[in-house]
Amino acid sequence: MRFDVLTLFPEVIYNYCDVSIMKRAKDNGVFEVKTVNPRDFTLDKHKKVDDTPYGGGAGMVLAPQPYVDAYESVEKLENSVTIMLSPQGEPLCEEIVCDLAKYDQIVMLCGHYEGFDERIREIIKPREISVGDFVLTGGELPALCLIDAVSRKIEGTLGKIESAYDDSFSDGLLEYPQYTKPREYRGLQVPEVLLNGNHKEIEEFRHQQQLERTKLRRPDLFEKYSEND
Repeated sequence: MRFDVLTLFPEVIYNYCDVSIMKRAKDNGVFEVKTVNPRDFTLDKHKKVDDTPYGGGAGMVLAPQPYVDAYESVEKLENSVTIMLSPQGEPLCEEIVCDLAKYDQIVMLCGHYEGFDERIREIIKPREISVGDFVLTGGELPALCLIDAVSRKIEGTLGKIESAYDDSFSDGLLEYPQYTKPREYRGLQVPEVLLNGNHKEIEEFRHQQQLERTKLRRPDLFEKYSEND
C-alpha cells in the first residue's frame, strides 16, 4: 500500500507515521507514505496557494492551479483511488475502511481555510470522505485517521491481523470489554468466565457483552445489527 498525501504541512503526516506501530510497519515495508506540497507547484512568487473568494465572504479559498498541478505530479498506480478529506464527504466507517484497504495506492487531498475551489473537485473527481459532522482547521488529521485505520487492515501492520477484525465495528457491534493482569484491582475482579479456559463460554460471554454495550452506547448500531441478524 502507498499513501500519497497532498498537504501544506507534510511534517504533520511524517511525525505521526514515525512512531509506534505505524513506524514499525512503515520501516518493514508494509506501506509507504509520501507527501506532495502544493506550494512547490504554485506560480505565485510568494508561494501563495489561496486567494479571496469570488462573491465575497470570509476566509481564503485554495486555488485550483497549485492543487491540480500537485495532484497530476503524483505517479498513479493502476489500482489507485483519490480521496478528498472534506466535511461534505460520506462518513468514514468500517465498511469504507475495508474497501479502501483493497487498493494499492490512496492519494489524499488535505484542505485548509475555507476549502477547495470547486474546480479542483470537477477536474480531479475525488471520492470525498468526512471523519465526522464537525470542521477541523485542516485535512491532515482526517488523512491520518484514514491512514491509520486502513493500514490496520494490511497484513504485517499489527502483530496479528486478526486483531483488526476483532475491533469495534468489525462485525457491526462495539468491542467487548478487555482485561489483563492482575486478576483483582481495587476490589474489581476479572469475570470468572474469562479464567476457566472454556473457549465456547468465553466467546458467548464476549458476544453478549458486545450486544449489551452496543445497545447502551450506540443504539443506532444495535438497531441496524438486529435488523440484519
